Amino acid sequence: MQMRTAGTRMKHGRIVEQFAELASLPLQDALTFFYESNTYELISQGISDMHCLSDYYLADELMIEYRKK
Repeated sequence: MQMRTAGTRMKHGRIVEQFAELASLPLQDALTFFYESNTYELISQGISDMHCLSDYYLADELMIEYRKK
């Protein structure tokens, strides 16, 4: 299930902002990484209700994924 609501786009923006801050990345780089990440894939598909988790938790998940690359 792909969610494309304004609320979802706002959530993605908040996640990217927090991830950019945690990773000390420019927003554009953080946004690119987010849309290419496994975390985004899980969120967008609604797997395990990832989209229901807090923005900070999901930004932290991105950090874990970022450190592995």
